[in-house]
Amino acid sequence: MKTYIGTGRKFMNIRIKITTLFFFLPVFFEGELGLKNFIRFVKRLLYFLSKMKDNKYVQTGKGVKINLYVPAFPTPAFFQACRKVMAFREKMPAVTVLISVTSACRFNCRHCYQKLDKGKDVGIDLLIRTAGYLQNKGMGFFNIEGGEPFLVFERLRKLVMSIDKRSEILINSTGDGITPERLKILKRNGNLSGIMFSLHTDDPNHLINFMGSGDAWTTLEKGIEACHREKVPVMFNSCLSREDYYDGTFERVMERAKSFGAVLIQMIKPKPAGAWLKSGTDTFTNQDLALIREKLLAYNNLKAFKKYPAIAPMIIDEDREHFGCTAGGTDRFYINAKGDVQPCEFLNISFGNIATEPFERIYERMRATFITPGDCWLCEKYSSAIAALYSENHLSSLPLSQDLSMKIISRMERGNTSEFYERVVKI
Repeated sequence: MKTYIGTGRKFMNIRIKITTLFFFLPVFFEGELGLKNFIRFVKRLLYFLSKMKDNKYVQTGKGVKINLYVPAFPTPAFFQACRKVMAFREKMPAVTVLISVTSACRFNCRHCYQKLDKGKDVGIDLLIRTAGYLQNKGMGFFNIEGGEPFLVFERLRKLVMSIDKRSEILINSTGDGITPERLKILKRNGNLSGIMFSLHTDDPNHLINFMGSGDAWTTLEKGIEACHREKVPVMFNSCLSREDYYDGTFERVMERAKSFGAVLIQMIKPKPAGAWLKSGTDTFTNQDLALIREKLLAYNNLKAFKKYPAIAPMIIDEDREHFGCTAGGTDRFYINAKGDVQPCEFLNISFGNIATEPFERIYERMRATFITPGDCWLCEKYSSAIAALYSENHLSSLPLSQDLSMKIISRMERGNTSEFYERVVKI
């Protein structure tokens, strides 16, 4: 695994800037953009790149990842994502979508945000049609998950094969159902960036307990082994408690991720959604977040940790100084297995269902509501209100219906506009 920090990252940034400039010169010479807007476009790209200054860049099979949700440079998907900041007369397009292909899963994860998402899986043709629409609208990154997507491999295969190289694909999995043969099939599409596994602890017994399955650890190991055999990059997501950052668990998880040959690990702050909607999660004080931030930045920037996986730090990417909460199609959104269009996987409300209404209409309605991203973590601020509506209406599944969701949406406050989106529209 090759990573870029310090001087290496600076030189890679120079390469990215030069290559991207020459790639988009035809946009100016062929008249797609006039000189003034072309200069604005370049300045916007440079400003975006400046927000990556504390990220560890990592070489994957497809190129260099500078951020989890930015396609690898210099793939076609990377340049597709760059076009986001080419919009001047209308709202900039979203570039990331998380799609669940099934709710089927043999695990019982303690934190599962889909715990109460009950219902029949939506027709795969609807998901394929939706993916095609999104690609034509500029979508550069598809994150596909379940449940466990490899349990319905034919659905997974069809969706993956419908997404062309304008977009990058990452698949979330527990490892259940992964085989070298299946990975080989998915790799043929040419835009699979990796498989993201769950690693919420370094201890096998703790993982078994957390994920509610006696073979959680062996399933994880077998999935990772299959990925390495087929040269599919291994990534992790890790949902750590407040205490985990004080008792050494975080450091041990990083050691495990390194020993497993991971290229990247996403650190997820526990969210009061799904299984944790009613109970809530740990309270992180500003002091806690400052300590965690310091640890994450150290692993991404210090020479002593250069050989460790790159960290995608949720609490930094979504802070006021960076991108804020980009839910609702500002930059990302979620489609669950039964077809509900949600602003985010952690926000258990729905703008409509693609099985009963055209996706295009639902999508534009949601984006019109989420006009600009703010610094408020909506999933945390409104979880108690969502839980109250769930209980008061004696519901047995989530997300809330479209009508009930409107009771939340109508009073939703997003806070102050994040720094990136506040400035980029003025460039």
